[in-house]
Amino acid sequence: MGKQGVAKPQLGGEVGPTTAAESFPAVRKLGIPGSEKQEKILVGILEEVGANGYDPTSVRTILARTGLYRQAFYDNFADKDACFEHAFEAGVTRLEALAEAAAAVHSDWRSKLRAGLGAVLEFLDREPEIGRALIVEVHAAGSRPLQRRAETMKKVTDFIDLARTEADSGNSAPGIAPEGIVAGIHAVVHSRLSTGAKGGFRDLLPEFMYFAVLPYFGAERAAEEMRVARAELERASA
Repeated sequence: MGKQGVAKPQLGGEVGPTTAAESFPAVRKLGIPGSEKQEKILVGILEEVGANGYDPTSVRTILARTGLYRQAFYDNFADKDACFEHAFEAGVTRLEALAEAAAAVHSDWRSKLRAGLGAVLEFLDREPEIGRALIVEVHAAGSRPLQRRAETMKKVTDFIDLARTEADSGNSAPGIAPEGIVAGIHAVVHSRLSTGAKGGFRDLLPEFMYFAVLPYFGAERAAEEMRVARAELERASA
Protein backbone atom coordinates (compact mmCIF):
# COMPACT_ATOMS: atom_id res chain seq x y z
CA MET A 1 0.00 0.00 0.00
CA GLY A 2 1.59 3.27 -1.09
CA LYS A 3 1.96 6.26 1.15
CA GLN A 4 -0.12 9.23 0.14
CA GLY A 5 0.45 12.96 0.50
CA VAL A 6 0.39 14.37 4.01
CA ALA A 7 -2.24 16.95 4.91
CA LYS A 8 -1.15 19.00 7.89
CA PRO A 9 -3.96 19.19 10.45
CA GLN A 10 -5.49 22.45 11.54
CA LEU A 11 -4.63 22.95 15.16
CA GLY A 12 -6.15 24.49 18.22
CA GLY A 13 -9.55 26.10 17.94
CA GLU A 14 -11.07 28.63 20.28
CA VAL A 15 -11.18 27.69 23.92
CA GLY A 16 -13.53 29.49 26.27
CA PRO A 17 -12.66 30.66 29.79
CA THR A 18 -14.11 27.51 31.37
CA THR A 19 -12.25 25.06 29.14
CA ALA A 20 -9.74 24.05 31.81
CA ALA A 21 -12.53 22.35 33.76
CA GLU A 22 -14.15 20.58 30.79
CA SER A 23 -14.47 16.84 30.34
CA PHE A 24 -12.38 15.69 27.38
CA PRO A 25 -14.37 13.48 24.96
CA ALA A 26 -12.69 10.30 23.77
CA VAL A 27 -11.60 11.64 20.39
CA ARG A 28 -11.49 15.35 21.18
CA LYS A 29 -8.67 15.46 23.69
CA LEU A 30 -6.65 17.78 21.47
CA GLY A 31 -9.50 20.00 20.32
CA ILE A 32 -8.66 19.75 16.61
CA PRO A 33 -11.55 20.88 14.38
CA GLY A 34 -12.46 18.68 11.46
CA SER A 35 -11.70 14.99 11.04
CA GLU A 36 -12.36 12.82 14.09
CA LYS A 37 -10.32 10.07 12.46
CA GLN A 38 -7.29 12.34 12.22
CA GLU A 39 -7.65 13.37 15.85
CA LYS A 40 -8.02 9.73 16.86
CA ILE A 41 -4.68 8.96 15.19
CA LEU A 42 -2.95 11.94 16.84
CA VAL A 43 -4.33 11.08 20.27
CA GLY A 44 -3.46 7.43 19.63
CA ILE A 45 0.21 8.11 18.91
CA LEU A 46 0.54 10.37 21.95
CA GLU A 47 -1.05 7.78 24.21
CA GLU A 48 1.01 4.97 22.71
CA VAL A 49 4.26 6.93 23.01
CA GLY A 50 3.35 7.99 26.54
CA ALA A 51 2.55 4.42 27.56
CA ASN A 52 5.40 2.55 25.86
CA GLY A 53 8.02 5.06 24.70
CA TYR A 54 8.80 6.67 21.36
CA ASP A 55 11.17 4.06 19.93
CA PRO A 56 8.93 1.00 20.55
CA THR A 57 5.93 2.80 19.03
CA SER A 58 5.21 1.90 15.40
CA VAL A 59 2.42 2.44 12.91
CA ARG A 60 1.26 -1.07 13.80
CA THR A 61 0.97 -0.31 17.52
CA ILE A 62 -0.77 2.99 16.82
CA LEU A 63 -3.33 1.19 14.66
CA ALA A 64 -3.80 -1.50 17.29
CA ARG A 65 -4.55 1.20 19.87
CA THR A 66 -6.91 3.19 17.65
CA GLY A 67 -8.63 0.32 15.82
CA LEU A 68 -8.05 2.00 12.45
CA TYR A 69 -6.71 0.60 9.18
CA ARG A 70 -3.33 1.37 7.62
CA GLN A 71 -4.98 3.31 4.81
CA ALA A 72 -6.50 5.72 7.34
CA PHE A 73 -3.05 6.39 8.76
CA TYR A 74 -1.29 6.89 5.42
CA ASP A 75 -4.12 9.07 4.12
CA ASN A 76 -2.97 11.60 6.72
CA PHE A 77 0.68 10.97 7.58
CA ALA A 78 3.79 9.77 5.75
CA ASP A 79 5.22 7.82 8.69
CA LYS A 80 5.44 7.65 12.48
CA ASP A 81 7.81 10.59 12.75
CA ALA A 82 5.57 12.88 10.70
CA CYS A 83 2.55 11.78 12.71
CA PHE A 84 4.27 12.52 16.00
CA GLU A 85 5.39 15.95 14.81
CA HIS A 86 1.76 16.85 14.08
CA ALA A 87 0.57 15.26 17.32
CA PHE A 88 3.18 17.11 19.34
CA GLU A 89 2.20 20.42 17.75
CA ALA A 90 -1.47 19.70 18.43
CA GLY A 91 -0.77 18.71 22.04
CA VAL A 92 1.35 21.76 22.82
CA THR A 93 -1.18 24.02 21.11
CA ARG A 94 -3.91 22.47 23.27
CA LEU A 95 -1.98 23.09 26.48
CA GLU A 96 -1.21 26.67 25.46
CA ALA A 97 -4.88 27.29 24.69
CA LEU A 98 -5.99 25.85 28.04
CA ALA A 99 -3.49 27.97 29.96
CA GLU A 100 -4.27 31.16 28.05
CA ALA A 101 -8.02 30.71 28.40
CA ALA A 102 -7.76 30.08 32.13
CA ALA A 103 -5.49 33.09 32.61
CA ALA A 104 -7.54 35.44 30.43
CA VAL A 105 -10.25 36.02 33.03
CA HIS A 106 -7.71 37.47 35.49
CA SER A 107 -5.89 40.79 35.46
CA ASP A 108 -2.90 40.41 37.81
CA TRP A 109 0.20 38.31 37.17
CA ARG A 110 -0.14 35.99 40.15
CA SER A 111 -3.76 35.12 39.40
CA LYS A 112 -2.96 34.57 35.73
CA LEU A 113 -0.08 32.25 36.58
CA ARG A 114 -2.10 30.34 39.17
CA ALA A 115 -4.99 29.81 36.76
CA GLY A 116 -2.89 28.99 33.70
CA LEU A 117 -0.50 26.66 35.48
CA GLY A 118 -3.41 25.03 37.28
CA ALA A 119 -5.11 24.31 33.95
CA VAL A 120 -2.00 22.60 32.60
CA LEU A 121 -1.53 20.52 35.76
CA GLU A 122 -5.19 19.53 35.66
CA PHE A 123 -4.75 18.32 32.08
CA LEU A 124 -1.78 16.20 33.19
CA ASP A 125 -3.93 14.66 35.91
CA ARG A 126 -6.51 13.70 33.29
CA GLU A 127 -4.15 12.68 30.51
CA PRO A 128 -0.83 11.51 32.02
CA GLU A 129 0.11 9.43 28.98
CA ILE A 130 -0.30 12.40 26.67
CA GLY A 131 1.66 14.48 29.16
CA ARG A 132 4.44 11.90 29.19
CA ALA A 133 4.62 11.93 25.39
CA LEU A 134 4.79 15.71 25.27
CA ILE A 135 7.21 16.28 28.16
CA VAL A 136 9.34 13.14 28.51
CA GLU A 137 9.44 11.29 25.18
CA VAL A 138 9.98 14.42 23.09
CA HIS A 139 13.73 13.95 23.57
CA ALA A 140 13.64 10.89 21.31
CA ALA A 141 11.46 12.45 18.63
CA GLY A 142 13.90 14.59 16.66
CA SER A 143 14.71 18.23 16.16
CA ARG A 144 11.36 19.74 15.16
CA PRO A 145 9.45 18.79 18.32
CA LEU A 146 12.44 19.87 20.41
CA GLN A 147 12.49 23.24 18.63
CA ARG A 148 8.76 23.64 19.28
CA ARG A 149 9.31 22.80 22.94
CA ALA A 150 12.07 25.41 23.16
CA GLU A 151 9.74 28.04 21.68
CA THR A 152 7.07 27.20 24.25
CA MET A 153 9.55 27.30 27.13
CA LYS A 154 10.72 30.73 25.93
CA LYS A 155 7.13 31.97 25.83
CA VAL A 156 6.51 30.76 29.38
CA THR A 157 9.80 32.26 30.57
CA ASP A 158 8.86 35.64 29.11
CA PHE A 159 5.50 35.50 30.87
CA ILE A 160 7.13 34.62 34.20
CA ASP A 161 9.39 37.66 33.95
CA LEU A 162 6.37 39.96 33.55
CA ALA A 163 6.23 39.71 37.35
CA ARG A 164 8.84 42.48 37.38
CA THR A 165 6.18 44.94 36.23
CA GLU A 166 4.13 44.31 39.39
CA ALA A 167 6.92 43.73 41.92
CA ASP A 168 7.99 46.40 44.38
CA SER A 169 11.08 48.32 43.36
CA GLY A 170 12.87 46.94 46.42
CA ASN A 171 12.55 43.36 45.16
CA SER A 172 14.98 42.87 42.30
CA ALA A 173 14.91 39.27 41.07
CA PRO A 174 18.14 38.13 39.35
CA GLY A 175 18.05 37.99 35.59
CA ILE A 176 18.19 34.21 35.58
CA ALA A 177 15.12 33.91 37.83
CA PRO A 178 12.49 33.22 35.13
CA GLU A 179 14.63 30.55 33.48
CA GLY A 180 15.26 28.92 36.85
CA ILE A 181 11.56 28.93 37.73
CA VAL A 182 10.49 27.38 34.43
CA ALA A 183 13.31 24.83 34.49
CA GLY A 184 12.51 23.88 38.09
CA ILE A 185 8.80 23.35 37.46
CA HIS A 186 9.56 21.44 34.27
CA ALA A 187 12.07 19.22 36.07
CA VAL A 188 9.60 18.24 38.80
CA VAL A 189 6.82 17.45 36.32
CA HIS A 190 9.26 15.59 34.04
CA SER A 191 10.53 13.50 36.94
CA ARG A 192 7.05 12.49 38.08
CA LEU A 193 5.88 11.64 34.58
CA SER A 194 9.08 9.65 33.98
CA THR A 195 8.37 7.47 37.01
CA GLY A 196 4.82 6.71 35.88
CA ALA A 197 2.81 9.13 38.02
CA LYS A 198 -0.84 9.19 36.96
CA GLY A 199 -2.16 11.96 39.17
CA GLY A 200 -1.39 14.50 41.84
CA PHE A 201 -0.04 17.14 39.46
CA ARG A 202 -2.53 19.85 40.39
CA ASP A 203 -1.62 19.25 44.05
CA LEU A 204 1.82 20.65 43.19
CA LEU A 205 0.35 24.06 42.37
CA PRO A 206 0.80 25.72 45.82
CA GLU A 207 4.49 24.85 45.98
CA PHE A 208 5.02 25.85 42.36
CA MET A 209 3.38 29.21 43.06
CA TYR A 210 5.62 29.77 46.09
CA PHE A 211 8.67 28.98 43.96
CA ALA A 212 7.56 31.37 41.19
CA VAL A 213 6.51 34.27 43.41
CA LEU A 214 9.46 34.22 45.83
CA PRO A 215 12.20 35.85 43.67
CA TYR A 216 9.94 38.72 42.61
CA PHE A 217 7.78 39.45 45.64
CA GLY A 218 9.62 38.00 48.64
CA ALA A 219 8.93 35.25 51.16
CA GLU A 220 5.87 36.79 52.79
CA ARG A 221 3.90 37.21 49.58
CA ALA A 222 5.10 33.84 48.31
CA ALA A 223 3.73 32.18 51.45
CA GLU A 224 0.48 34.10 51.00
CA GLU A 225 0.21 32.89 47.42
CA MET A 226 0.82 29.30 48.52
CA ARG A 227 -2.07 29.62 51.00
CA VAL A 228 -4.33 31.03 48.28
CA ALA A 229 -3.51 28.16 45.93
CA ARG A 230 -4.11 25.59 48.67
CA ALA A 231 -7.45 27.15 49.51
CA GLU A 232 -8.48 26.95 45.85
CA LEU A 233 -7.56 23.27 45.76
CA GLU A 234 -9.59 22.60 48.90
CA ARG A 235 -12.64 24.38 47.46
CA ALA A 236 -12.32 22.45 44.21
CA SER A 237 -12.22 19.11 46.03
CA ALA A 238 -15.00 19.92 48.53
